Amino acid sequence: MAHFALVLVHGPGWDASRAIREQPGWTAHAAFMDSLVADGFILLGGPVGDGQQTLHVIEADHEDQVRQRVAEDPWARDRLLEVGSVQPWALWLDFREGSTTT
Repeated sequence: MAHFALVLVHGPGWDASRAIREQPGWTAHAAFMDSLVADGFILLGGPVGDGQQTLHVIEADHEDQVRQRVAEDPWARDRLLEVGSVQPWALWLDFREGSTTT
């Protein structure tokens, strides 16, 4: 498995007048994201900076898998969030038990 840095950005469906948990479909989005964590797909993640972007550490076989899984998010379908970037990440420092450096 490889690691990726996934950046999600607000899409045209995002309502800037509302807080993140007040966006339409919050409950479905949160449940979807929780399922990605439970599956071991997302290792870490959340909003960064002023909240206009989120950064996720992903474990997947390849970049296409990252894009395919994220496209299943209700917020992706409703264009609240879009992929800003997906970059391979050589994760050298890792606190998880059994993790090794490269």
